[in-house]
Amino acid sequence: MPSAPSLRRAAPEDAGGLLELMRAYYAEDAYPFDEVRSPAALMALLEDDRLGEVWLAAEGELPLGYVVICFGWSLEYRGRDAFVDEVFVERSARGRGLGRALVDHAIRRCRALGVRALHLEVERSKERTQALYRSLGFRDNDRRLMTLRLA
Repeated sequence: MPSAPSLRRAAPEDAGGLLELMRAYYAEDAYPFDEVRSPAALMALLEDDRLGEVWLAAEGELPLGYVVICFGWSLEYRGRDAFVDEVFVERSARGRGLGRALVDHAIRRCRALGVRALHLEVERSKERTQALYRSLGFRDNDRRLMTLRLA
C-alpha cells in the first residue's frame, strides 16, 4: 500500500522528476516545452532562493505534483509579491486534494515570508480550477494579464 503523499521543498536533485511533471503539464495545456531552456530555468529557480521556491508532492519517491512560487516586488501592494507560476498534479493523482494542498501551502508559505499579495493565472476554460482558487480566497481583479515575450 503506497504511503500518503508528502509535501517538501524541491532541491536541485529533484529536477529530473520535476521536468517529467512539467512535460506532462505543458503537453496537457499545449504549452511549448523547450528541452534546453526549460531545464535551465528550473535549475536557476532551484538554486537561487531569491527567485522563488518549488514545492513537490510525492508518494515515496514518486513525484505526483508541484507548485512554483516566484517572487517579485510591487509598489501597488507596497512590498514583496509573488506569483504562483505553475501548479500541476499528475492525472492519476487528481481528485485526492493534492492541488488544493499545493496551493494552500503556497499561500501559507507566502504569508510566512511576508509576501503582501499572491497572484496566479488560470485558463479561462478551466472553470473547476477557478472554483478551487476562489475557494482558497483568490479573486478576479477585473484586469487582463498581458504578456510581451522578450526572449
